Amino acid sequence: MIQVKGRGGRPRSEQARQAVLHAVDDLLVEVGYAALTMKGIATRAGVGRQTVYRWWSTKAEILFEACVDDAEEELAVAPSPTPLAEITTYLDALVRFLAHSPAGAGYRALIAAAQHDPAVKRLIATKDVLGASASAVLNRVDPARPADDQAIDRLIGPAFFWIMSGRDPARLDTHELARSFLRGLGPEES
Repeated sequence: MIQVKGRGGRPRSEQARQAVLHAVDDLLVEVGYAALTMKGIATRAGVGRQTVYRWWSTKAEILFEACVDDAEEELAVAPSPTPLAEITTYLDALVRFLAHSPAGAGYRALIAAAQHDPAVKRLIATKDVLGASASAVLNRVDPARPADDQAIDRLIGPAFFWIMSGRDPARLDTHELARSFLRGLGPEES
């Protein structure tokens, strides 16, 4: 059993951690963010509430950790042979994550909660869940031009807005978004 240090400095079981992270994903889908409770998460995970509170202070912290872990896996796309294929593949993964993944549902719930909860807003500002994956793709597409925040935002923004505004993800043409994004990159200015 792998041991990981918790907030309080006591070792925590990786098995218990994974159970809690899976429980928060499952419960979010079943009951929604507002109805999530630390007690419900602990019960679903098969651990004591004290175990959950030892490692996380709020349900948002648990959900955010689950989102980060899952996003890193779900948004890591294999290299493609062309820049267009690379960007399209990434946008397809981004749409799947945001629209269909339990972790994406968690991320959307946290973004919504952050609009009225300053603690959640500070929490999600600690790690850019989408930016690292977009940066990796952009750096493969054009290694001579390191990805900057503006390029990352232009890549993620249209799909993110589409999903967050409740539009049908099946109607989003990621291939056309990729073509438009690449046209916008243009040659590097001197």
